[in-house]
Formats: sequence, structure tokens, C-alpha cells
Amino acid sequence: MKILAIETSCDETAAAVLEGAGEHLKVLSNVVSSQIEIHKKYGGVVPEVAAREHVLNIIPVVNEALAKAGLTPPFFPPLTKGRGRVGLDAIAVTAGPGLITSLIVGVETAKALAYAWQLPLVPVNHIEGHIYSARLDHTTPIKFPAVILTVSGGHTMLVLMAKHLSYQTIGDTRDDAAGEAFDKGAKLLDLGYPGGPAIAASAAQISNFQFPISNFGVATPQIKLPRPMIDSPDFDFSFSGLKTALLYQLRDDKNWRKKIPAYAHEYQQAIIDVLIAKVVKAAKKYKAKTIILSGGVSANQELRRQLTETVNKQLPAVSLKLTAHSYTTDNAAMIGAAGYFKFRAGKTIAPAKLKVDPNWELK
Repeated sequence: MKILAIETSCDETAAAVLEGAGEHLKVLSNVVSSQIEIHKKYGGVVPEVAAREHVLNIIPVVNEALAKAGLTPPFFPPLTKGRGRVGLDAIAVTAGPGLITSLIVGVETAKALAYAWQLPLVPVNHIEGHIYSARLDHTTPIKFPAVILTVSGGHTMLVLMAKHLSYQTIGDTRDDAAGEAFDKGAKLLDLGYPGGPAIAASAAQISNFQFPISNFGVATPQIKLPRPMIDSPDFDFSFSGLKTALLYQLRDDKNWRKKIPAYAHEYQQAIIDVLIAKVVKAAKKYKAKTIILSGGVSANQELRRQLTETVNKQLPAVSLKLTAHSYTTDNAAMIGAAGYFKFRAGKTIAPAKLKVDPNWELK
């Protein structure tokens, strides 16, 4: 079967076409129109600006995705009904969580196409998409139970999956998500936006072999930041205190601009230490057979390297699936992957009944 997927939960206008058979998925196209350059001057995403850009980009992006998948234009306005000339079996779309004005653009487009082409419509939770992004570059099925660490600008979550489409949130952020913490830390260090790549690039200037090795990474000399909630009995996260600790250290250090790479290194390592400690503890408690790392922050090379080393050392029997770099940030292929498994399970909705839910909780 072939499925068209649409994603507009934040500032990326994305569409993809996937082909699925059994447990196997093939990405036929994956088109993303990024707004990073637009929002960079504001230091973050401006919802109203993002929504207007989605309106401008959504139809060209959908048409490009369909064309790259080898389907015959024109696609919009829709001229045919059913699979026939359209060549699709279903449409999947992100219905939440996210920015409400951005979500509306994608959902209304998907509803119009599903109604016009008389195709089943599959609503997908954005976090659900990140979870299934790990299936796009791995041919082996997920072994259950699985523990998923999803880290992005808006979310830092630990999810337990007992089977396909079965989710139990066992850990969540109490304030700032890891990606948001990276953005705020980069702003304090005057490194620019987006913060994750900026801090990673600055931190890379500190050699990993100059300093003693800590439990998870490298201890930076003279600069020490807290690891919030690393020893808490639960699996929740909190990064706002880390940002505040950085703020105070920079305030008291008159020469901090000469030490930016060291501060970036320690800040990044503090976040990585907490993430790894929590996911390893959860995997041990729930006897996970698979650990999945997904979300925009999962592109961080140090996080990937250190998590791999830790799992290999402490949990050698557990399968670790790292989402491919091309699917870590928001994209429609991941929505199509989740949508495919939901469609197989009969989780569709009539277009007229679908509404966006910016606070949609994963259940």
C-alpha cells in the first residue's frame, strides 16, 4: 500500500510518500521545506510567521512529494477519487501536539485531499511519528518491550512500548525540554540559533582526551554544572535549573567569553549525562529488548556515541536503534511510518471529525 503523509506541527512544512508491506517500509519521497533561516533572526520560532509560511508552502511541498514518488500530476486541485489515478491508499497527518496555527494548515489540507479523493484519513501524534522514525532505516522489526527516548525542542520523554501502537509515558520533562535547554544555553553563550548544533560545534573544540573520563563522558576542568534529577527515583527530566546555573556562572565569571567552548562542552555533557542515565535505568527496570533514540536532539553526535558505548557496556543484550540523521528532525516520512501501522490497525477517522489538538497526549 502507499500512504501520503503531511507534517506541519512547528516550522517545517513536510510531505512524504511511503510504501509498506508487512513490517517493511520504503520511503518513496520525503520533502521538507525548512523555515530555520526565517526564524533565526528572532532566536526561536514565531508561531504566526510559521503558519503563514505553511500556507504558502503546503501545496507545492505535497505536489513535489507525490511527483518524486512517481505519481502522475496534477494532484491539486484533486481531479479523481479513490486510489485509481491518485495511486494512494491513505493519507496520514500530524494532528498534535504542536503549534495550533501550524497544525491547522496541515490538517485542513489532509482533510480536503482525503475528502476529495475518498481516501482513509489517519491522525498521527507527533511523538508517535518520532517513535516510528526508527523504523525507516532499520530492516529488523522492533523487539518488545521497547523503551524510547524522544528528545527535541519541545519534548523530552521516555515511552514504554509493549507492542505496536501501545504507549506508556514513563518519564516527561517538568519544564524545559532538552532542545529548548540547548537553545537557551546557546543564547546565553551568544552562539546563535538553533542552539543544539551551535553548542555541539563549540564543544567539539575541547578534545575528549585532555581531561579525565567521567561515568558517561568527559569532565571539563574548573567548570562544573549540575545534572538535574539524575539521581531521582523517577524517570522525569528538568533542565530549567541547568540553564539558570549556567546563567549564574557566566554572571560571576568575568572572562567567560574566553572559555565558551569549555562552557558549551560542560553544558552539553550535563544534558547527555541525564538523558543516558534515565534511559539506561528505565531499560533495566522494564527489561527492555530494544532502546530507541529519536527526535531532533538525537542527531547530536556525542549523545549517539556515548549512548551506544553505554548500552554496549551495560546492556549488551539490548538492541539499540538510533534514528537515521535524515529523519531526526521533523519530517513527514516518520508520520507516514506511524500512519502505516495505524492504518493497518484500522485507526482512521472521517475527515469532518478530525480536529487539531495542540496538547495531544501520547496514549
